[in-house]
Amino acid sequence: MDLAKLSPESKVYIEGFNQILENLSLGHQAIRELFKKPPGKKEDIGRLAKIEEQFIPVDKDANVKIRIYTPKADGPFPIFIYYHGGGWVLGDLEGSDATCRLIAERTESIVVSVDYRLSPEYKFPIPVNDCYAALQWVSENAALINGDASNIVVGGDSAGGNMAAVVSMMARDKKGPDISAQILIYPSASFNVNTKSFEEFKSGFGLTKELAIWFSDHYIRDDADKMEKYAAPLIADDLSNLPPALIIVAENDVLRDDGLAYAKRLKEAKVIVESICEQGLVHGYFSNPDIFPEQIKNTISTIARFLQEKNQSRLSGLEI
Repeated sequence: MDLAKLSPESKVYIEGFNQILENLSLGHQAIRELFKKPPGKKEDIGRLAKIEEQFIPVDKDANVKIRIYTPKADGPFPIFIYYHGGGWVLGDLEGSDATCRLIAERTESIVVSVDYRLSPEYKFPIPVNDCYAALQWVSENAALINGDASNIVVGGDSAGGNMAAVVSMMARDKKGPDISAQILIYPSASFNVNTKSFEEFKSGFGLTKELAIWFSDHYIRDDADKMEKYAAPLIADDLSNLPPALIIVAENDVLRDDGLAYAKRLKEAKVIVESICEQGLVHGYFSNPDIFPEQIKNTISTIARFLQEKNQSRLSGLEI
């Protein structure tokens, strides 16, 4: 195990993460508790105008919670729908709260964070259907949240990056709603655990090969799901006519090659795509502001720049 390429912050992070991994045999409920973050102080909203929550319908029998972050500026605002990470098993609104606040502030967008249902209680395709239903609700109700339905971005980290990629495909296949860009942070794009990065970082770097398999076993119903494009977008036959994509991967991450392979396939399909490999970083950095504050700010600055360029080209009728 070569730790020489790790940033000092990454070394601190994986030390704590490895301690949690020792409890994997306790089951998903116990691991959820270990990963839970305390609620953010709602009165401390920084430069945002407000943060509010509500439940929205995702099918005839279920609702999910969303958290809406509104910046201090004049709307209507672009909308950034955020899907949190956690391997489809872990994660909630609190885990991505600090990051979503920063995205709203820096990009001057309304951020809608989606608390989709988790596996194994709700296996594929229920979580991703929740995410698509949230996109539909936001598009139909954009005016109610002072948002611009013609400028909706989807994004997320890890499993949330998978969700954003898949929702983009679903929106294309179902003829809407329109998505103007997809922001994928170290996304899971397939269930292939035999890549070079999976071998290089299979243990000791935070997300391990064993944990990745544990997550997928909780999410998918059977091996056939591994070949479903809405579970594993990298294997989809057709990746054309998708929104412009920004894909950011971490250098020391089992999912690095998955994300880069997805970027390559998008480019081959003539999709506008920019891919970045963050040196020295590990999987999970984007949702851990206590350890990676500057790295998160830098990534959000990259996102803001990408979206600004995309908006300029959209308004001028040109491609970036």
